[in-house]
Amino acid sequence: MTATLFPPAMRRALDLAAKAGNLGEVPVGAVVVKDGAIIGEGHNAPRESHDPTAHAEIVAIRAAAAKIGNERLDGCDLYVTLEPCAMCAGAIAHARIARLYYGADDPKGGAVIHGPRVFTQPTVHHRPEVYDGIGAGEAAALLRDFFAARR
Repeated sequence: MTATLFPPAMRRALDLAAKAGNLGEVPVGAVVVKDGAIIGEGHNAPRESHDPTAHAEIVAIRAAAAKIGNERLDGCDLYVTLEPCAMCAGAIAHARIARLYYGADDPKGGAVIHGPRVFTQPTVHHRPEVYDGIGAGEAAALLRDFFAARR
């Protein structure tokens, strides 16, 4: 695969996704950035941690909140390789993430532009700015290759 230029945070998220895939986890990676610095990161780890909530976004949000000592991540950006599910979209809203950047769309399990479209619901008290398609080709290829190897 040729090296494609992405924002450094998305490059890191893609590297974390590849690491997850190598560990037998669904290859998704996430990074939280504040003032240009990574303050939290993670990759999917439900199998490794025996925790169904250990999606990349949740792992990264928990790490960032612990680092800054606050459950609200005001002014932070989240880069994730796959469109967040409903659980993760809810966590993003509760954490008050300012901007969400994601790679591949997830028509089956996504909840941002697919499915329940969490951020459009009137009961959601915080809506991040959303930017999609960043690193989508590489993120989708990681997922495609991962699932093809298991069929």
